[in-house]
Amino acid sequence: MECGAKLVPAARRGLPHVALIDIDLTDMDGFKAADLLHDQLPGCAVIIMAGHCKPGDLRRAVAIGAAGFLLKDTSPADLVDAIRRVARGERVIDADLAFAELGESRAASPLTPREIEVLKAAAEGCTVGEIAQRLYLASGTVSNYLSRILTKIDARTRVEAVSIAKERGWLWTDNG
Repeated sequence: MECGAKLVPAARRGLPHVALIDIDLTDMDGFKAADLLHDQLPGCAVIIMAGHCKPGDLRRAVAIGAAGFLLKDTSPADLVDAIRRVARGERVIDADLAFAELGESRAASPLTPREIEVLKAAAEGCTVGEIAQRLYLASGTVSNYLSRILTKIDARTRVEAVSIAKERGWLWTDNG
């Protein structure tokens, strides 16, 4: 299924024990679709499938409660085995993905959790005032956080900071 909007209705009809969800759906981020499915059908385990893995993808899969994360070039026999294992309640992660993610973790985020919150709100298009209201901060405090973020990750603009943080797996939004 290429369309995330059709995923939950189709799953409600079929009531699968395991769902394979492509990370690159045509209408929404695969993580968002998996999260929606998990909310609507908590008994359905999810395996995320990806053509390639970007830094932070594995962490996102774990954060939304995925039971597995595999590459699309997984052999049919290994895919069947993974589905069976997940159906038994096990978790399955492609070994190459795990090692790639662990290698990326060496470049841990220099940002504090609060700076991540501020940057996430900026990534969602919030103004300084909106960020301040959302996070119960003064506008000047938000401006200071944004300035520190730019300095820490050597970005010139908020847009560049968001791009760098997403690329390095430090930040994700509900839209991917």
